[in-house]
Amino acid sequence: MEKRRYFLELAYRGGNYHGWQIQGNAHTVQAELEKAIHTVLGQPVGIMGSGRTDTGVHASFQVAHMDWEGELDGAHLVRSLNGILPKDISIFRMREVKADAHARFDAKWRSYTYKITLQKNPFLEGLAWQIFHAPDIQKMNEAATLLLEWEDFQCFSKVHTDVNHFNCKIKVATWEQIGPELFFQITANRFLRGMVRAIVGTLLAVGHGKIDRTDFQKILESRERSQAKSAAPAHGLYLCNVVYPEDIYL
Repeated sequence: MEKRRYFLELAYRGGNYHGWQIQGNAHTVQAELEKAIHTVLGQPVGIMGSGRTDTGVHASFQVAHMDWEGELDGAHLVRSLNGILPKDISIFRMREVKADAHARFDAKWRSYTYKITLQKNPFLEGLAWQIFHAPDIQKMNEAATLLLEWEDFQCFSKVHTDVNHFNCKIKVATWEQIGPELFFQITANRFLRGMVRAIVGTLLAVGHGKIDRTDFQKILESRERSQAKSAAPAHGLYLCNVVYPEDIYL
Protein backbone atom coordinates (compact mmCIF):
# COMPACT_ATOMS: atom_id res chain seq x y z
CA MET A 1 0.00 0.00 0.00
CA GLU A 2 1.27 3.46 -0.89
CA LYS A 3 2.75 5.62 1.86
CA ARG A 4 1.00 8.95 2.25
CA ARG A 5 2.15 12.03 4.14
CA TYR A 6 -0.12 14.32 6.14
CA PHE A 7 0.36 17.71 7.77
CA LEU A 8 -1.28 18.22 11.17
CA GLU A 9 -2.09 21.83 12.08
CA LEU A 10 -2.31 22.27 15.84
CA ALA A 11 -1.99 24.57 18.84
CA TYR A 12 -0.90 24.14 22.44
CA ARG A 13 -0.30 25.98 25.70
CA GLY A 14 3.29 25.26 26.60
CA GLY A 15 3.17 25.86 30.34
CA ASN A 16 2.89 22.19 31.24
CA TYR A 17 5.54 20.95 28.80
CA HIS A 18 9.31 20.81 28.47
CA GLY A 19 9.01 22.11 24.92
CA TRP A 20 7.96 20.45 21.70
CA GLN A 21 10.59 17.79 21.08
CA ILE A 22 10.61 14.34 22.68
CA GLN A 23 13.20 14.02 25.44
CA GLY A 24 14.04 11.29 27.89
CA ASN A 25 12.11 11.62 31.17
CA ALA A 26 10.46 14.90 30.14
CA HIS A 27 6.84 15.77 29.39
CA THR A 28 6.69 17.17 25.83
CA VAL A 29 4.04 18.10 23.27
CA GLN A 30 5.43 15.74 20.62
CA ALA A 31 5.31 12.82 23.06
CA GLU A 32 1.66 13.52 23.90
CA LEU A 33 0.74 13.70 20.23
CA GLU A 34 2.54 10.49 19.30
CA LYS A 35 0.91 8.70 22.24
CA ALA A 36 -2.55 9.86 21.10
CA ILE A 37 -1.90 8.87 17.47
CA HIS A 38 -0.71 5.43 18.61
CA THR A 39 -3.90 5.00 20.63
CA VAL A 40 -6.21 5.97 17.76
CA LEU A 41 -4.41 4.20 14.90
CA GLY A 42 -3.23 1.17 16.87
CA GLN A 43 0.44 1.42 16.00
CA PRO A 44 3.32 3.81 16.71
CA VAL A 45 3.66 6.73 14.30
CA GLY A 46 6.48 9.26 14.49
CA ILE A 47 5.81 12.93 13.76
CA MET A 48 8.12 15.79 12.77
CA GLY A 49 7.36 19.38 13.78
CA SER A 50 8.08 22.55 11.83
CA GLY A 51 10.45 23.55 14.61
CA ARG A 52 11.19 23.13 18.30
CA THR A 53 9.57 25.38 20.84
CA ASP A 54 11.37 25.60 24.18
CA THR A 55 10.04 24.78 27.63
CA GLY A 56 7.00 26.92 28.44
CA VAL A 57 6.61 28.42 24.95
CA HIS A 58 3.15 28.26 23.36
CA ALA A 59 1.98 27.71 19.81
CA SER A 60 -1.20 29.15 18.37
CA PHE A 61 -0.24 27.51 15.06
CA GLN A 62 2.25 24.67 14.76
CA VAL A 63 2.62 22.12 11.94
CA ALA A 64 3.83 18.53 12.08
CA HIS A 65 3.93 15.78 9.47
CA MET A 66 3.24 12.07 9.77
CA ASP A 67 3.24 9.14 7.36
CA TRP A 68 0.63 6.42 6.96
CA GLU A 69 0.27 3.45 4.63
CA GLY A 70 -2.92 4.31 2.78
CA GLU A 71 -5.59 6.96 2.99
CA LEU A 72 -6.79 8.49 6.27
CA ASP A 73 -10.07 10.25 6.98
CA GLY A 74 -8.56 13.50 8.24
CA ALA A 75 -11.70 14.94 9.81
CA HIS A 76 -12.41 11.71 11.70
CA LEU A 77 -8.81 11.42 12.92
CA VAL A 78 -8.81 15.04 14.13
CA ARG A 79 -12.00 14.44 16.13
CA SER A 80 -10.63 11.22 17.61
CA LEU A 81 -7.32 12.76 18.59
CA ASN A 82 -8.92 15.85 20.13
CA GLY A 83 -11.11 13.54 22.17
CA ILE A 84 -8.13 12.03 24.00
CA LEU A 85 -5.47 14.74 23.89
CA PRO A 86 -4.97 16.91 26.99
CA LYS A 87 -7.04 20.09 27.11
CA ASP A 88 -3.98 22.22 26.40
CA ILE A 89 -3.30 20.60 23.00
CA SER A 90 -5.68 20.92 20.05
CA ILE A 91 -5.51 19.80 16.42
CA PHE A 92 -7.30 22.07 13.93
CA ARG A 93 -7.09 20.06 10.75
CA MET A 94 -5.16 17.46 8.77
CA ARG A 95 -4.07 17.96 5.15
CA GLU A 96 -2.54 15.49 2.74
CA VAL A 97 0.69 16.70 1.16
CA LYS A 98 3.21 15.41 -1.35
CA ALA A 99 5.11 12.35 -0.17
CA ASP A 100 8.38 14.27 0.09
CA ALA A 101 6.92 17.39 1.77
CA HIS A 102 8.66 18.16 5.06
CA ALA A 103 7.16 20.17 7.93
CA ARG A 104 10.55 21.55 8.94
CA PHE A 105 12.61 21.86 5.78
CA ASP A 106 9.84 23.10 3.47
CA ALA A 107 8.75 25.94 5.75
CA LYS A 108 9.42 29.25 3.99
CA TRP A 109 8.57 31.60 6.85
CA ARG A 110 7.86 31.24 10.56
CA SER A 111 6.23 33.89 12.72
CA TYR A 112 6.25 34.46 16.46
CA THR A 113 4.30 36.83 18.68
CA TYR A 114 5.50 37.96 22.10
CA LYS A 115 2.80 39.24 24.47
CA ILE A 116 3.34 41.69 27.33
CA THR A 117 0.78 43.16 29.70
CA LEU A 118 1.27 46.40 31.60
CA GLN A 119 -1.30 45.56 34.23
CA LYS A 120 -2.16 42.57 36.35
CA ASN A 121 -4.67 40.44 34.48
CA PRO A 122 -5.80 37.06 35.83
CA PHE A 123 -6.88 36.00 32.33
CA LEU A 124 -3.32 36.42 31.03
CA GLU A 125 -1.61 34.57 33.87
CA GLY A 126 0.94 32.25 32.28
CA LEU A 127 0.08 33.63 28.83
CA ALA A 128 1.82 37.03 28.83
CA TRP A 129 4.74 38.71 30.59
CA GLN A 130 3.62 41.33 33.10
CA ILE A 131 5.93 44.34 33.36
CA PHE A 132 5.37 47.42 35.49
CA HIS A 133 6.90 50.27 33.47
CA ALA A 134 5.70 51.09 29.97
CA PRO A 135 8.57 51.16 27.46
CA ASP A 136 8.98 53.62 24.59
CA ILE A 137 7.41 51.77 21.64
CA GLN A 138 8.84 54.19 19.07
CA LYS A 139 12.42 53.66 20.24
CA MET A 140 11.95 49.88 20.23
CA ASN A 141 10.60 49.96 16.68
CA GLU A 142 13.48 52.16 15.54
CA ALA A 143 15.97 49.63 16.94
CA ALA A 144 13.99 46.70 15.53
CA THR A 145 14.47 48.00 11.98
CA LEU A 146 18.14 47.00 12.31
CA LEU A 147 17.04 43.36 12.48
CA LEU A 148 15.74 43.59 8.89
CA GLU A 149 19.17 44.67 7.67
CA TRP A 150 21.15 42.02 9.53
CA GLU A 151 21.94 38.36 8.79
CA ASP A 152 24.14 36.92 11.57
CA PHE A 153 22.21 36.63 14.84
CA GLN A 154 24.74 34.73 16.95
CA CYS A 155 24.40 37.41 19.65
CA PHE A 156 20.80 36.32 20.21
CA SER A 157 21.39 32.56 20.09
CA LYS A 158 21.76 30.25 23.05
CA VAL A 159 25.37 29.16 23.43
CA HIS A 160 26.49 25.58 22.70
CA THR A 161 23.74 25.10 20.12
CA ASP A 162 24.14 22.56 17.32
CA VAL A 163 23.74 24.73 14.21
CA ASN A 164 26.04 25.14 11.22
CA HIS A 165 25.52 28.89 10.97
CA PHE A 166 23.69 31.76 12.65
CA ASN A 167 22.26 33.44 9.54
CA CYS A 168 18.56 34.25 9.41
CA LYS A 169 16.48 36.47 7.13
CA ILE A 170 14.02 38.56 9.14
CA LYS A 171 11.31 40.32 7.10
CA VAL A 172 9.01 41.57 9.90
CA ALA A 173 9.99 42.90 13.34
CA THR A 174 7.56 45.37 14.88
CA TRP A 175 5.94 46.38 18.17
CA GLU A 176 2.41 47.62 18.69
CA GLN A 177 0.38 48.55 21.76
CA ILE A 178 -3.32 47.78 22.13
CA GLY A 179 -4.65 49.16 25.38
CA PRO A 180 -2.50 47.86 28.25
CA GLU A 181 -0.98 45.09 26.11
CA LEU A 182 2.14 45.10 23.94
CA PHE A 183 2.73 42.73 21.02
CA PHE A 184 6.01 42.03 19.24
CA GLN A 185 5.62 40.39 15.83
CA ILE A 186 8.59 38.79 14.11
CA THR A 187 8.78 36.73 10.91
CA ALA A 188 11.90 35.01 9.55
CA ASN A 189 12.94 32.11 7.37
CA ARG A 190 14.46 30.42 10.43
CA PHE A 191 15.09 31.09 14.11
CA LEU A 192 17.93 30.14 16.44
CA ARG A 193 17.36 28.63 19.89
CA GLY A 194 16.26 31.35 22.31
CA MET A 195 16.52 34.00 19.60
CA VAL A 196 13.12 35.70 19.89
CA ARG A 197 13.18 35.90 23.68
CA ALA A 198 16.70 37.39 23.62
CA ILE A 199 15.61 39.95 21.02
CA VAL A 200 12.57 40.91 23.10
CA GLY A 201 14.61 41.30 26.28
CA THR A 202 17.20 43.45 24.49
CA LEU A 203 14.63 45.64 22.74
CA LEU A 204 12.90 46.23 26.06
CA ALA A 205 16.21 47.53 27.38
CA VAL A 206 16.04 50.06 24.53
CA GLY A 207 12.45 50.91 25.41
CA HIS A 208 13.36 51.50 29.04
CA GLY A 209 16.30 53.74 28.15
CA LYS A 210 19.03 51.39 29.39
CA ILE A 211 20.60 51.21 25.92
CA ASP A 212 19.94 53.05 22.65
CA ARG A 213 19.71 52.13 18.96
CA THR A 214 23.47 52.51 18.52
CA ASP A 215 24.10 50.14 21.43
CA PHE A 216 21.67 47.68 19.87
CA GLN A 217 23.66 47.76 16.63
CA LYS A 218 26.90 47.18 18.55
CA ILE A 219 25.32 44.10 20.16
CA LEU A 220 24.49 42.74 16.70
CA GLU A 221 28.03 43.43 15.52
CA SER A 222 29.56 41.74 18.57
CA ARG A 223 28.13 38.28 17.76
CA GLU A 224 28.40 37.62 21.52
CA ARG A 225 25.39 36.40 23.51
CA SER A 226 26.93 37.96 26.61
CA GLN A 227 26.49 41.41 25.06
CA ALA A 228 22.70 41.04 24.61
CA LYS A 229 20.32 41.48 27.51
CA SER A 230 18.46 38.85 29.53
CA ALA A 231 15.90 36.81 27.62
CA ALA A 232 12.22 37.50 28.13
CA PRO A 233 10.28 34.74 29.95
CA ALA A 234 9.02 31.81 27.89
CA HIS A 235 5.34 32.17 28.81
CA GLY A 236 4.85 35.31 26.68
CA LEU A 237 6.06 33.68 23.46
CA TYR A 238 3.86 32.08 20.78
CA LEU A 239 4.70 30.36 17.52
CA CYS A 240 1.81 31.79 15.51
CA ASN A 241 2.31 30.92 11.84
CA VAL A 242 4.26 28.66 9.48
CA VAL A 243 4.09 29.30 5.73
CA TYR A 244 4.67 26.64 3.05
CA PRO A 245 4.66 26.66 -0.76
CA GLU A 246 1.11 26.03 -1.92
CA ASP A 247 2.18 23.32 -4.33
CA ILE A 248 3.05 20.87 -1.55
CA TYR A 249 -0.63 20.34 -0.74
CA LEU A 250 -2.66 17.72 -2.55
